[in-house]
Amino acid sequence: MRRRDLIKALAVPAATWPLATRAQQVRMRRVGMLMSMAAGDPEGQARVAAFVQGLKQLGWTEGSNIQIDIRWGAGDADRFRRYAAELVALAPDVILAGSGATMSSLTQATRTVPIVFVLVPDPVGAGFVANLERPGGNATGFMLFEYSMSAKWLELLKQIAPRVTRAAILRDPSDPAGIGQFSAIQIAAPSFGIEVHPVDVRDPTEIERGLAAIAGESNGGLIVTGSSPAAVHRNLIITLAATHFACGLCVSLHDH
Repeated sequence: MRRRDLIKALAVPAATWPLATRAQQVRMRRVGMLMSMAAGDPEGQARVAAFVQGLKQLGWTEGSNIQIDIRWGAGDADRFRRYAAELVALAPDVILAGSGATMSSLTQATRTVPIVFVLVPDPVGAGFVANLERPGGNATGFMLFEYSMSAKWLELLKQIAPRVTRAAILRDPSDPAGIGQFSAIQIAAPSFGIEVHPVDVRDPTEIERGLAAIAGESNGGLIVTGSSPAAVHRNLIITLAATHFACGLCVSLHDH
């Protein structure tokens, strides 16, 4: 081999060293996601797909420069707590909280890992942020609605079925949002001449038993407040509503 060729052969790999070194220095970013729905839920899968696509448009490609760890809580409080701890232990750069219920578990698991929340009603009242303008702490995100909006559902119910005098209110009593929504409805109920009955929505048995009890009364209606269990069991709720409430039905289902 001539000396000129030898120099060229050595120069080419030498020129690539800085690039290879820089490539090795690029750290894979890690994002955790705690979803409130079940893993096989089509809506949950669609939300994850939209999130991944949005990251890709910003230059973050899964498996290339970012790793995404997803946990599916399926509306179960125990799973939320367990999966929140698992995600924090993975030392992610940021965690996406898919609902207010998952947010509660994440804030208990960490006060240092950045958290971005979505579909959370009243994050200030829930204690997730100090205020909307300056959240403070390690959390920020998007508010879904104010609790006062819940009273509007009673008004809509009365407009749809003027004869309604009793309404079952499906809510999650373990979630601050469930308490807040029901309180707003309960305060407004007398002005609409409606007697409200809370029905726990944490599992199918509670839902079936609660709706069956009020369905036996005349002039009944139904309001479904926003909660992770309500979203998980939405097909059951729709089926029971169609069975027990032939008229006077108002379903206001907001997954959070």
